[in-house]
Amino acid sequence: MSKAERLIEMMITINAKKDFTVGELAKEFSVSKRTILRDLQELEQAGFPLYSEVGAAGGYHILKERILPPITFSENEVKAIFFACQALQFYHDLPFEQETISVLKKFLNCLPLDIQNSITQIQNKVVFWIPDRHCNSPFLKSMFHVIINRHSATIRYSSTHSESVRTIIPIGLYAMNGLWYCPAYCTAVNQIREFRIDRIKEIIEEKPYPKGEYPIPASIQEYLEKLEVGDDYHIKIQLTDIGAKRCESEFLLARGLKLFPTGGGIIDMEIRHATLEWVADYFLSFGNNATVLEPIELIELMKQKICELHQHYCK
Repeated sequence: MSKAERLIEMMITINAKKDFTVGELAKEFSVSKRTILRDLQELEQAGFPLYSEVGAAGGYHILKERILPPITFSENEVKAIFFACQALQFYHDLPFEQETISVLKKFLNCLPLDIQNSITQIQNKVVFWIPDRHCNSPFLKSMFHVIINRHSATIRYSSTHSESVRTIIPIGLYAMNGLWYCPAYCTAVNQIREFRIDRIKEIIEEKPYPKGEYPIPASIQEYLEKLEVGDDYHIKIQLTDIGAKRCESEFLLARGLKLFPTGGGIIDMEIRHATLEWVADYFLSFGNNATVLEPIELIELMKQKICELHQHYCK
């Protein structure tokens, strides 16, 4: 094994161990302790975050901010990385915003000029547009760590109608249309609720999960797959061609959308009780491009909302 190969292997080994002695590495790599000490000195000079402790129980330890070993990429793999980062650039807040900027600068500066130009062309020609919401999420990174650490959080939350203090057990985080959401089990109502990160005004306390079992999905993917799935109401909504095109972009309704070869379509699906009012509000803006066929509860709710609008504007 060459010295360069040994240093790379040593970085991988150290990252896995975190705590080690010179003797352990010397035995593992079949070299002298003096050689290992020289190698460790070179890694430290290159910026590898190590510190040592003297004494019988001493040794080397790796700091929290580890440096990963070099990785080789093909040209298309490099473009794929920048293409993925491009999808995040219009989000107002990111858990690792500064780190994302830093890593892309380091990465781009190490690339040959022709690949840099190719990536610039991608950035100029392809964009994942996200609406600018003009709202800050100062607790996004804190909530990210709460979730990763599998902790609960007591938060001060400002909803549409009021401000309250809630203790929540987060399922995860997801981003949609420029906003970040945290579905979580709320101990105040003993149900899973959605919390917008930008509406969290304070994280009062963070601690391990409270004792007991809570009916929450094991992952955010499992939650999203079951999102809005329920059999409380069977809805049927007839759509014009314009209405069908609008529903194609709404992922909660797209799963129940059937398009007709002649144009238009129909929403035919089961929904939960809690979703009914959202459906009514959503289709109010469709005008005559949507016609609710069933259930009667949705039709009556639409009528009620239309009457309220009429009274509001025709006083």
